[in-house]
Amino acid sequence: MPLRGSGHSNAVLDDAPYFTSLAELDVWASKPSAKLTSVIPYHSRSQDLSADGQGRLLVCHDYKGGYTEAPSKLAYTFNFWSRCDTFIYYSRESSFSHHRVTIPPSGWINAAHRQGVKMLGTLIFEGSGQSDCLRLLVGLLPQAGPGMRSSDTSLPLSPHYARLLATLAYQRGFDGYLLNIECPLIGNVEQTQVLAAWISLLEGELRRQVGTHAQVIWYDSVVVTGDLRWQNRLNNYNLPFFLPSTGFFTNYTWPPHYPSRTAQYFLSLDPALISRPKSLQDIFVGVDVWGRGQHGGGGFGSYRAITHIDPKSLGLSVALFGQAWTWETEQDKPGFTWETWWDYERKLWVGPPDATDTVVVPPEQLQSGRPGCDHGKFAPIVSFFPGRSPPNPTELPFLTWFSPGVGRAWFINGMKILEAHEGWTDLDKTTSLGDMLWPRPPAEWEDGRKEPLPEVIASLLMDDAWLGGSSVNLALSISGSEAEDAFFRCIWVPIQSLSVTPGLLYDMTLTYKATSDRPVDFDLGLSVRLSGEGAGSDRVEITPLALEGPSTQHDWTRMAITFKIPLDSLADVSVSSGLLVGFAMEDPTEAIHIDVHLGLLSVHPTSMPSSRSIHNARILWADFQREPVHTHRFSGTLTWQIAATLSPLNNIPISRDSENIEPLWKPAALFPSFAHFNVYVQPYPVDGRVHSPDEATFIGTTGLDGREHRFYVDPACLPPSLSEARVARFYVQGVTDRGHVLSWDRCAYVDVRV
Repeated sequence: MPLRGSGHSNAVLDDAPYFTSLAELDVWASKPSAKLTSVIPYHSRSQDLSADGQGRLLVCHDYKGGYTEAPSKLAYTFNFWSRCDTFIYYSRESSFSHHRVTIPPSGWINAAHRQGVKMLGTLIFEGSGQSDCLRLLVGLLPQAGPGMRSSDTSLPLSPHYARLLATLAYQRGFDGYLLNIECPLIGNVEQTQVLAAWISLLEGELRRQVGTHAQVIWYDSVVVTGDLRWQNRLNNYNLPFFLPSTGFFTNYTWPPHYPSRTAQYFLSLDPALISRPKSLQDIFVGVDVWGRGQHGGGGFGSYRAITHIDPKSLGLSVALFGQAWTWETEQDKPGFTWETWWDYERKLWVGPPDATDTVVVPPEQLQSGRPGCDHGKFAPIVSFFPGRSPPNPTELPFLTWFSPGVGRAWFINGMKILEAHEGWTDLDKTTSLGDMLWPRPPAEWEDGRKEPLPEVIASLLMDDAWLGGSSVNLALSISGSEAEDAFFRCIWVPIQSLSVTPGLLYDMTLTYKATSDRPVDFDLGLSVRLSGEGAGSDRVEITPLALEGPSTQHDWTRMAITFKIPLDSLADVSVSSGLLVGFAMEDPTEAIHIDVHLGLLSVHPTSMPSSRSIHNARILWADFQREPVHTHRFSGTLTWQIAATLSPLNNIPISRDSENIEPLWKPAALFPSFAHFNVYVQPYPVDGRVHSPDEATFIGTTGLDGREHRFYVDPACLPPSLSEARVARFYVQGVTDRGHVLSWDRCAYVDVRV
């Protein structure tokens, strides 16, 4: 099965995905555990001054039966990160119960962090959680019984669990917590006062251990009296919990006037009350996509509720709750496929690909005593929030192979090496789908001609890819033209927004293939344009870049450029990367259809061209540790070590002048990083001669468990050819963070003997 070996067979406590009680958290803390070093650290996005004062989007993934993503079938994934600021992994064990501490899986964290989105876990107390909620405040209890009694009978406040929860977030690589106290507090006002103080401890510990970007979001549930009483807005009953938090998440059963009432209440607060600067953006008004008591009815009527929150004008943020409604309500219907869901999902988030299509919205079921509202026609979710570029490639190299985190096959350098009939899911492999392609790319004529623009439609393909399991196809339908200069025309198609630093050089590489339905001469070029004010390519310095190795492989073509924005601003600027599609026809009056498949897009700072010390990535060695209990002759854990080699110093003259200011070599480029590793296996044949590694069988990739340089060999992923083998050779092949697959001479293998 594809990617199946990425996890580990034993659910050891160090890797526990969640804790059902604080006692379990204490057991975890009592044993040594290591930080997940393959989880991508959080990097903030560049400040977008044009979006200043606009509300943000928080997505709360309340998914029934969480942690259900199986590597051997297709599952729900989230792919609209460019509009999202914070994502909360909020897992339901069943329809109504949740785990005490929910930890985001490493794949979800990496998917978010690649796009500059913060990922939060959840701490929740509900039902019978009252005693555990009290323990949260008083800390770890003694095993031998209490010691000397104090005359102070007030409720004590311990930093114990604040420190443990912050340590957990640091070690697993996520960015904070949603706090949801959905049970009455037995200590009443005294306990709520201590709880508010404990929030300050948690917030401080997270900032210290995780970073200043860490978040503590308080959910509108219990109030200052200790009663469970949802307010659906910010007011005096929950204000003491909001003040020490970094954000506030209202319940979702609010009447239409509550968002503006919340804004008015916040703006009336004395600034001296707020120790950390807060704004309307820190108030996330809940919107339940399931429509449970929600104004507007949820689903495709969710826009009705967001209209009242008014993120762009009023400035309040939105907490979208249960966004996987699109999957959970459709997955059991006849004819359901991943593709039908993706069409449904896209319609909710970005609208239909055809701008003339009408989205039918179910009539709103008005709640008793509430008047109706005129909300206008359907508006997709992304229309309420500004798009945000991923982190500057100087902070985190940008790499996408246009993967939604699922697939039906696995491709490496354009070759299909695995067929997965049931599909696969691996959130760690989620990359940008091109944030400017959906619902349709805003194409335009390069020369400003006045003819009707061609129709350009983007779609995901899972039957062809350069790397991973999918690619994006751009279908260009171009009408014939009678214009005198129509024999050659050129179209600009933006693909991905980026945030870059003026004055710095960047390398950009694209892997693609192009076909047409009639004879045509193609001229495809990679380009960059400034966005917003001063938009265009005339101020961008672009130079074609020579590539190492073949430019064409398995019908895929690579091209690269170096670009730089002139240094007239100290702040990062937003640019659009995309394609110039030029074509020449003998008869331009004929309509033409062009397909451009996008396989990989990579952007990173340019290495120093004069440097003689360039790091070349390699895998130094591989090792294998057999399972203590042999479930299979070749089951166990592969580990390996990465390294780099430097360019040789051949024919370098060594100056005899001790005052020479020219160093013998320049500073080396950054040490290479890897996106993931591919793992293969090959049995030794009877004659003992091992064949080429190209004939080895692919058995999976790293990424599911967040562990660096480790792969558990699950017997289920091993091929039948190993059934009689006495010796097997395992190969580990690296894929760099620039999308380069290491050649075999830079990879490693280990022989395992039964």
